[in-house]
Amino acid sequence: MAGIVGMDQQTRFTIIGAGHGGKAMAADLAVRGFAVSLYNRTAERINEIALRGEIELQYEDGRRRLGRLAVVTTDIAAALDGADVIMVVLPASGHRDVARLCAPHLHDGQMLVLNPGRTGGALEFRQILNREGCTADVTVAEAGTFIFASRSTGPAEARIFRRKNTVALAALPATRTGHVLEALCEAYPQFIPAPNVLHTSLDNMGAILHPALTLLNAGWIERTKGDFQFYIDGVPRSTARPLKVLDRERVTVVAVLGCARDRRCTG
Repeated sequence: MAGIVGMDQQTRFTIIGAGHGGKAMAADLAVRGFAVSLYNRTAERINEIALRGEIELQYEDGRRRLGRLAVVTTDIAAALDGADVIMVVLPASGHRDVARLCAPHLHDGQMLVLNPGRTGGALEFRQILNREGCTADVTVAEAGTFIFASRSTGPAEARIFRRKNTVALAALPATRTGHVLEALCEAYPQFIPAPNVLHTSLDNMGAILHPALTLLNAGWIERTKGDFQFYIDGVPRSTARPLKVLDRERVTVVAVLGCARDRRCTG
């Protein structure tokens, strides 16, 4: 793969998704001097950001900084143009549509990183690119989880509550993981290599935790309209016990494939 980031050239980022995570990441990168483009499918979500040209970001220690963006757009071609790394910051349900949108506009050497990939995200994304006839030599990678705990706090404001110390990342194929980490290291040295996307996917206990807890708390969610602490009020012993049993299947698959020991899942 021919990279498009030169040794003396700063990585150019495109952030896809202007939700809680996307706004925080776009602002954080911009505050630190990176050229950042922000894409969102609907204009309503980014109208205020486009008008101001910047996002106000509150950091963990209370500091507030303005991150000025190079491009804010609903035009996917314009968003991808010139990008080295495309950070897809969306729920897993949005990966398929984004892959379809990106496919005709990608160029050799670009890297797409799913933040996070959830379970099988990179595999699905790559498959959609292939189905859509994308011939560009691009790399798809996925992070095991999102690097921040963050929230959108206004039309053009975001807040980062916490920043993770390490986040596992793998590319597809795994031989390209080092290239992706090299492109990301200046911005986010917290990313560390995982053996492959099986590791990052099967490490996602949220695939069990989130739907199981939602179903087990369905009555409470409906009655309160979601006004309760999901991970605190929603996990008493009565739901924790079946959750443990359900997650045993994921852990069993991990053990069979050897991902827990990082030995066999290295292809």
